[in-house]
Amino acid sequence: MQNLKNTVFMHKKRIIYLMGLTLFLGLAIIVQAFAITSIVDGVFVQKNSFSAIVPWLIILAIVLLIRAVSDYMSKRIGVLIASDVKGDVRKNLLNKYARHPVALAEKGQTGKKVGMLLDGVDEMDSFYSQFIPQVMQSTFVPLLTMIVIFTQHINSGIILLITAPFIPIFMIVIGIQTQKKSEEKLEKLASFSGTFLDTLQGLVTLKLFGQTKKQKDEIEKSSLGFRDTTMDILKIAFTQSFMLEVISMLSIGIVALEIAFQLVLYNNISFFTAFVVLVLVPEFFTALKELGTTFHNGRSSMGAAKKVLEEFDEEERAPQWGKEVLGEQDIIPTIHLDQVSYRYPDSDFQLQDIEATFLPKQRIAIVGASGAGKSTLLHLLAGMITPEHGAIKINQKNLVNFTEESWLNQLSYISQQPYIFSGTIGENIAIGTNQAVDKKAIQEAAELAGIAPLIETLEKKYDTPIGEAGRGLSSGEMQRISIARAFLKNPNIILLDEPTRGLDLATEKILQESIEKLAKTATVITVAHRLHTIKTADQILFLENGQLKAVGTHDSLLDSLDAYRKMVTIQQGGKEA
Repeated sequence: MQNLKNTVFMHKKRIIYLMGLTLFLGLAIIVQAFAITSIVDGVFVQKNSFSAIVPWLIILAIVLLIRAVSDYMSKRIGVLIASDVKGDVRKNLLNKYARHPVALAEKGQTGKKVGMLLDGVDEMDSFYSQFIPQVMQSTFVPLLTMIVIFTQHINSGIILLITAPFIPIFMIVIGIQTQKKSEEKLEKLASFSGTFLDTLQGLVTLKLFGQTKKQKDEIEKSSLGFRDTTMDILKIAFTQSFMLEVISMLSIGIVALEIAFQLVLYNNISFFTAFVVLVLVPEFFTALKELGTTFHNGRSSMGAAKKVLEEFDEEERAPQWGKEVLGEQDIIPTIHLDQVSYRYPDSDFQLQDIEATFLPKQRIAIVGASGAGKSTLLHLLAGMITPEHGAIKINQKNLVNFTEESWLNQLSYISQQPYIFSGTIGENIAIGTNQAVDKKAIQEAAELAGIAPLIETLEKKYDTPIGEAGRGLSSGEMQRISIARAFLKNPNIILLDEPTRGLDLATEKILQESIEKLAKTATVITVAHRLHTIKTADQILFLENGQLKAVGTHDSLLDSLDAYRKMVTIQQGGKEA
């Protein structure tokens, strides 16, 4: 679903129904004009009796019913198309965001994505629910009425041919401006949503650093920008409505004047013909005027649709998984990084040509300065992102050949800030596995993670509710819950992204003991910053600016790599020579 045409062609059957209904509507309008004219001509000119015009009254009633039903069904089909398209776009957009959250996290604000997913998709509605049905009506109805008018009175038809083009020309000029303003409006709304959500998430930090007034001014500026753009669009809409009324009234007036001359002064046409033309001409311009109104909304909607559908055109870097299933759960695999490279979109940073081999049950430490690429390497190992070049090989087979499920079943990922969901402590620990577990298994995992003594002191124990994002828990307690999840899963590979950073020494010691227990049955790959973690590693990967500078043990790197020696010296609180 890359463009607007594709979204329309997906509903070809409904579009054909729309065309058929619009044709019925156009024919009903013409029959209605002749029925009204026959009734008026029969009563006031021919002086017929009431019984003589009853058939025409019946025909008029049937035609009015057909016209109402056709119009209703056309709009209903438009609404159904809009509903289906919005549902599909939201589903596909959400799937895209879910497929590669790490890459998307590098691009813009979360609030902006939410705004695009909700408000942006809603803005697409009027294009499908109003604009497309009205385009159908404004194509068939004016065409049919003009043909009939030409058969009745050529002069009136010529006047319509000359004046009618002013309406679409004006609509095109206004529509281009409307679409530009609509795209600008959506950008302003996305920017406002992103700024507002960021402010809410960081409200405490802003308060502590005295930045609330500055951020308030930023939100006000963003809000006023959105308001001004919206008012500009309304200004265009009012201008368009006024001009359409002026053009149509002048055109109808010219036709009426010409018919009056022909009927009164020259007596060249009959009353019946004059009345039919005068009834049909307003219908002709009404269809065009309604198109003008919906054209404004349609162009605005097309601007929003363009911005939303552009989300699908962005380069996708989601992992592409194969169908092969990884080996038995109790067999710890060998991992080989074969010239692995990765570059984030719209970023100068690049992880370059990483070459390393991790044997079963080894302890691997990934070290380096901030921004060296440590977390990126963990994301690659977790399968969150796919190498741009090279391959991650599991037992000599490329990781992309395996199914996502079979790989994720092998590993646990423990980050600096694990997410704790709204629910109970027991439910949050149980997230560690997709298998059915009993309370005893959850308790055992909590004991191994060192959080069971704390839970037992709580009134509701494992049924104690936790707020969203772990409200009510300390950082250390959240980390212990995440480690309890890992114990419950019993993985073969454990990825640790500096899980003890920022914790006090007592809490860190508890976590380290838990990690030691996990490491007895798994390969542990840690982004490390504490010297005692680094020193005990079987292999240390030293990264610098996305490049692997050296691989070795603590002692070998001390002897061979100045940058590593400098890092260790700083860790020990010493000074360089």
